[in-house]
Amino acid sequence: MAKIEIYTSPYCGYCHRAKQLLTRKGADFTEIDVMMDGAKRTEMLARANGSRTVPQIFIDDRHVGGCDDLYALDRTGDLDPLLGRSS
Repeated sequence: MAKIEIYTSPYCGYCHRAKQLLTRKGADFTEIDVMMDGAKRTEMLARANGSRTVPQIFIDDRHVGGCDDLYALDRTGDLDPLLGRSS
């Protein structure tokens, strides 16, 4: 199973959508709330090449982007292999 990390904030609709998709796929993920943790936000910025918006999603330490990027991977059939699932 893939290691999935998602940087989020509590009131972010895109974060909720991304987590819903991952949950529907049966993927376990670690959620990292950056709203009140400046160190985690700084970590996210460094890992995501300066991207400031949430969510920022990493699968096996590969930056896949945000919610729209995650859904685009799903539409093209590229998400399941990243998650370690057959399409």
